[in-house]
Amino acid sequence: MALIPPSLGSLQLNAPFSSFLSPKHTIFTSPHGHGFGCVCLHKTWRRPPSMFLTNKPVIKDGVLSINGKDTLTGVPDNVVVTPLSNSSAFVGATSTLPDSRHVFRLGLIQDIRLLCLFRFKLWWMIPRMGNSGQDIPIETQMLLLEAKEEPDGPASYILFLPVLDGDFRSSLQGNQSNELELCVESGDPAIVTSRSLKAVFVNCGDNPFDLMNQSMKTLEKHLGTFSHRETKQMPGMLDWFGWCTWDAFYHGVNPQGIRDGLKSLSEGGTPAKFLIIDDGWQDTTNEFQKEGEPFIEGSQFGARLVSIKENNKFRETANEDLNEAPSGLKDFVSDIKSTFGLKYVYVWHALLGYWGGFHPDAPEGRKYNPKLKFPIQSPGNLANMRDISMDCMEKYGIGAIDPAKASEFYDDLHSYLVSQDVDGVKVDVQNILETLATGLGGRVSLTRKFQQALEKSIAANFQDNSIICCMGLSTDTLYNARRSAITRASDDYYPKIPTTQSLHIAAVAFNSIFLGEVVVPDWDMFYSLHSAAEFHAVARAVGGCGVYVSDKPGQHDFEILRRLVLPDGSVLRAKYPGRPSRDCLFNDPVMDGESLLKIWNLNKVTGVIGVFNCQGAGSWPCLDNPVQKDVSPKLSGQVSPADIEYFEEVAPTPWTGDCAVFSFKAGSLSRLPKRGSFDVKLKILECDVFTVSPIKVYHGKVHFAAIGLIDMYNSGGAVETVEALNASDNGGISIKGRGAGRFGAYTNEKPKLCSVNSKEEAFTFRDEDNLLTITIPSGTNFWEIVVSY
Repeated sequence: MALIPPSLGSLQLNAPFSSFLSPKHTIFTSPHGHGFGCVCLHKTWRRPPSMFLTNKPVIKDGVLSINGKDTLTGVPDNVVVTPLSNSSAFVGATSTLPDSRHVFRLGLIQDIRLLCLFRFKLWWMIPRMGNSGQDIPIETQMLLLEAKEEPDGPASYILFLPVLDGDFRSSLQGNQSNELELCVESGDPAIVTSRSLKAVFVNCGDNPFDLMNQSMKTLEKHLGTFSHRETKQMPGMLDWFGWCTWDAFYHGVNPQGIRDGLKSLSEGGTPAKFLIIDDGWQDTTNEFQKEGEPFIEGSQFGARLVSIKENNKFRETANEDLNEAPSGLKDFVSDIKSTFGLKYVYVWHALLGYWGGFHPDAPEGRKYNPKLKFPIQSPGNLANMRDISMDCMEKYGIGAIDPAKASEFYDDLHSYLVSQDVDGVKVDVQNILETLATGLGGRVSLTRKFQQALEKSIAANFQDNSIICCMGLSTDTLYNARRSAITRASDDYYPKIPTTQSLHIAAVAFNSIFLGEVVVPDWDMFYSLHSAAEFHAVARAVGGCGVYVSDKPGQHDFEILRRLVLPDGSVLRAKYPGRPSRDCLFNDPVMDGESLLKIWNLNKVTGVIGVFNCQGAGSWPCLDNPVQKDVSPKLSGQVSPADIEYFEEVAPTPWTGDCAVFSFKAGSLSRLPKRGSFDVKLKILECDVFTVSPIKVYHGKVHFAAIGLIDMYNSGGAVETVEALNASDNGGISIKGRGAGRFGAYTNEKPKLCSVNSKEEAFTFRDEDNLLTITIPSGTNFWEIVVSY
């Protein structure tokens, strides 16, 4: 369990940042920045409409205005704005002295709802909601404000994205005076500056999801260091059910255990087609944990790599008495692929090889020139939550590979893995570089060198952009992700800690607002046999992510798994990264005692909304007073088809404006106008998922909407197309899709007959809610249903 060290225990996390700085680190401001009142965007006063109608972003009289909206007041004289358009600009600041770290005051924020995404540990982000500058945590990497001129009026949104400016990385934070502060740092005392003019990108708009998308695309062009998710090659494993060995075995992973797990999943009808052999397969040594002695918690993070090959567990034969030569990793991987029909086998490694890096004295590692270095964390990281892995690496040191040898190391490792029939890698511990940057040109430069070397090796050696990034939720890494397409979006799944289950779901959903523009957010593994299993399963169903479990062999809930996985091992992955609905963005779904979390997504012809009660089951870390408000046994909330953004992408032309809404939990179907709503009541750690399908009029009279496979959480993910057939085909409707099971649809008229792949099949029609049901025979992977009237 990670704890805040005693030296920081008495500090307030939202105190003025100067309380965390050494004497040489100073905060620069100007007397001009004091004495101004803050803007209250929830008041009814408004500026005359013509005042800023055509003006670009500007600082005037201590007020930063973006597209006519007063964004910050009390802005000091040393703050600089560089306009890009009427709605966007870079904001930075200057000082009188050069330094490797600066904290600048930018101006006041008060009486406005806000959402922050901040690093609460070195590796991971979580959300924080508030209404003033003092609610903005240290290490904030995204800040979104909701601007309303009238309490009941339409909202607009102001986005702050701290970025990379040359060799400096930026982050945001607030202080007790409700001022927004900017921190810029190089991570190397030798890399100094007296100004950072393009440290924060600011933009505004009327749709928060459009705003995020357009802002990241603007930054993609301007920075030239990363690529937007939409342009990246997606690894094929995303569309297949997977199994990860970590929570099944931890470091005890072994070939027989892997065979047992794959066998039990296959026998249950949900075969894994994707495997991650997690930590525990590599050839390491650990001078801090002697064999036969009691285990020392944290000593595992002192282990170091001694070669790029597998350890003895994966070299030994099944029967040592047969005097056979060790079979090696290749024979094992090839065997499980042929036996269990695996399509992809990934293995785990850390960015520097292992947690403790590469052993400096290992003969096979000398070519990479590893040097023992002791990590140095930034004041920002030290002010938030400590982490046992980082504490131990600070104690034991890391065998850091020479940056000049990074390309050679990755190419050697990955080409060896390819020779062993391995298809890809999960690369962990990525943020470690920012702590090793002293004397190496700073954190931004060092991260870029390793990221470029890593992605070059992935492209050269693997066929499918086959990398999952992990422990890399810092902007140093994200704004250097040109090719990497998948990144873990939250702290680990902790099956043994009940209070983290709801936090995990909420954190990934909110983090995906930002991360989803750069990568497909990875929701991590989970246990299918667990008190919160369905909570996690539904989240993956609406998350638009890869789906993989970490069940121990033989310990599965196949009822849950069959709602996620088709018999051929594929999954019904939604189209986009799953994100909170617009009305959830500024509500705390974990601790306000009243808000449900809604996560929206789209399929090819339907929308989907997952609704979760995350209240009363845990508290966010890094709060001064983590008080959980009283929670009713059941919470209620409103759900509407309008909660699904970009629904016009699946709405037919012409469209009635009405939707068919299917509740997975109740098995019921209802008809609603797009702006209509209905009440949902959920217990703590309870969820439901709703498929929303636009109703179209066919042949002038038939109102029809495909739902999909109604025994799957993401029912609509099974449907590929819905089309009208011409009169010569009896004026029917054709629905194409995949997967066996019960297909459901809304229709206002009972059909005359239904067929599946040209064979007539029985159907049921429920008059009370107009639900049509057809059973697609088992063994059917792809189908065309024709409904005739």
